[in-house]
Amino acid sequence: MKKNMKRAILGVLLPSMVLLGACGNNGEGSVKTNATGKTEGIQERTIKAGIGNNENHPQGQGMKKFKELVEEKSGGKMKVQNFFDASLGDDLNMTKALQAGTQEITNPSTSPLVGMIPEFGIFDFPFVFNNEEEADAVLDGPVGQKLMDKLPEQGLIGLAYSENGFRQLTNSKHAVKTAEDFKGLKIRTMQNEVHLDAFKKLGANPSPMAFSEVFTALESKTVDGQENPLSTIKSQKYNEVQKHLSLTKHVYTPFIMLVSKKFWDKLSEEEQGILREAAQEAGKYQREVSRKENEIAIKDLEKAGMKINEVSDEEREKMKKMIQPVNDKYAEKFGTELVDEMMAELEKVRSK
Repeated sequence: MKKNMKRAILGVLLPSMVLLGACGNNGEGSVKTNATGKTEGIQERTIKAGIGNNENHPQGQGMKKFKELVEEKSGGKMKVQNFFDASLGDDLNMTKALQAGTQEITNPSTSPLVGMIPEFGIFDFPFVFNNEEEADAVLDGPVGQKLMDKLPEQGLIGLAYSENGFRQLTNSKHAVKTAEDFKGLKIRTMQNEVHLDAFKKLGANPSPMAFSEVFTALESKTVDGQENPLSTIKSQKYNEVQKHLSLTKHVYTPFIMLVSKKFWDKLSEEEQGILREAAQEAGKYQREVSRKENEIAIKDLEKAGMKINEVSDEEREKMKKMIQPVNDKYAEKFGTELVDEMMAELEKVRSK
């Protein structure tokens, strides 16, 4: 009797035990969790990533490379859905969407971050970098990392820097070859207090305006000119409404790949590693594309009828001295210690 009872109990329990083993300890099939409750391994995910430029712009090409790398490294489980042409909003709005957890990734210029993390404003100082190599040394060094370390408290994770590039000036009035040539020009700028004060020091009349409104404002002569990297000038076809392009190289602006911390905290360490590695590889690729595109853009814009002029090192130095009070003013706001560290890093690069 006892043997028959044992057999009956085992007959009920064994199938249940087999079923439980197949389902896993957490009842979610193949999903595993570690001691902290975070998922392990790579899960099926769709990641929404948005940028302001079109897909042919170096920024867009960088995001396509990022998508390719993420999907390759995850074996196709993690898919990146790219949105171009500010279809998800401008840089600031997309950054806010990351903080809210309604969007996973964006790749804005650093300038819109200044409102939440003032220290990012050090990249807005005019005439700080002389070339791309100097910018790379600062961004990829301790200064760049210190700024990234401030992002989590704002609900953001920084993965890698890439390149928006040196900003150049276009206008419909005359060539800008000297500091005096800025006088009286009405120039569209970003809503950026450092840029606004710097252009005022040079004698121009800066007019902050949304990026999406710039072409129409140039066409209607609401403003005389604007300033942007060469790839943007070309991709936005400003040559159709601007006659002069002056290679002022007045500000170098980075892009930074950002992830929503709300999304990031749900990822396994393996998934986080894939995103970080892909972002860094895509960032290096994007810089190469950007620099090649600059060379092509100058030739294409000249062929399109723009009159292009270089600004001499002597004149750039003169402009730098004119706006130095602006840099000094904002150095105190953004942190003199951090600014000093950046300048020390630049001195190391220049002394090599």
